[in-house]
Amino acid sequence: MMAGNKIENSGLDVRDIRWGQVQGLLLRLKSMRPGPVIISLLCGLLGGELPAQSAQKAQAPDALIQLNNSVEALVRKVSPSVVQVLVTGFKPLNEESHREGSLVFGKQQGIGSGAIIDPDGYIVTNAHVVSGEHRVQVVLSSLEDEGASVFSGSTSLGRTLEARVVGVSNELDLALLKVEAKGLPALPIGKYERLRQGEIVFTFGSPSGLRNSVSMGVVSAVARQLDPDSPLVFIQTDAAINPGNSGGPLVNVQGELVGINTFLLSQSGGNEALGFAIPSAIVSFAYPQLRHYGHLHRGVIGIHVQSISPGMAAGLGLPRDWGVIIGDISPGSPADKAGLKVQDIILTVKGRQIDNLPLFGISFFLVNPGENVKMEALRGTEKLSFDVEVIEHHENVDRLV
Repeated sequence: MMAGNKIENSGLDVRDIRWGQVQGLLLRLKSMRPGPVIISLLCGLLGGELPAQSAQKAQAPDALIQLNNSVEALVRKVSPSVVQVLVTGFKPLNEESHREGSLVFGKQQGIGSGAIIDPDGYIVTNAHVVSGEHRVQVVLSSLEDEGASVFSGSTSLGRTLEARVVGVSNELDLALLKVEAKGLPALPIGKYERLRQGEIVFTFGSPSGLRNSVSMGVVSAVARQLDPDSPLVFIQTDAAINPGNSGGPLVNVQGELVGINTFLLSQSGGNEALGFAIPSAIVSFAYPQLRHYGHLHRGVIGIHVQSISPGMAAGLGLPRDWGVIIGDISPGSPADKAGLKVQDIILTVKGRQIDNLPLFGISFFLVNPGENVKMEALRGTEKLSFDVEVIEHHENVDRLV
């Protein structure tokens, strides 16, 4: 083949050709119109590839290696701040005994996850993880989990500490635990308002009891409302969340906590890429109150709001068929004193445009009692402004005290 393409008459010995001569040689071969087999053979004899091909192939593995190293570094950074939560409690052994009116209780153990958010031993998890607790323990990540061996992350056991529940909010499904330890690696809390749909996130925890597990995905939705009558919103993600991940952190690529994994929607009981986490903004708001009071001191202004439907808009003659409308006002409440009226349409709260019930709800979840909130409302065709004082909502336990 080489003789047929007259390479032998060119006076060149491919064994003496250096990489710097490849381009000139190929230009000379072009006039001879050699087939691709000849060029491939030539490259093989030279012990290399064409420069463009070599650079292209080298670039792809380098990019993958860089991605792999970045993910590995993130996992090593976050894992020490993730704990496994072991809960022992007494619960009904079966539903049949409950329906028959003869409850039979037995000792049961549950497994969840948690995130260290304060070096002095404060750990946030889900309220349902510690529900019915009699004894709570947390398993810290072992130093060996940081990569001493290829098997260490799955077999080594970290330090187990006794924990006590210092605060619970069933409404938010958040609980705060305290362990007697200092200098623990705490996760920084990220800014929820910076979270974007499509952003890469990671879930950490103990799915099905498999401690020190991590999965990767994206933010499917930033503010998903599952109950139209509830102001609570959740981060939706396709990163794997399974039983045992509850209470574990959802983190961004900076290693910041952006959510607390709380539940999944599944027909099979396993991950179907429909996982939900409590936004970090709610965690930041709830943490100091759970730490100091043991429960939430929420701010209220004395109104009940609901979403506007097209039917409601037509029946009440509203100027628009979407948004949030005031359905009721408590007499003598801050909203009543400020001049708000039933059927006023909420336009803004603290300068943030209110298009739906979740936005209104999270706006007031993040307001502390004693603050004054500026609101704008639409009454008929008139746009009005109000300065409303936020007062503390007292739970039954507060009234008892």
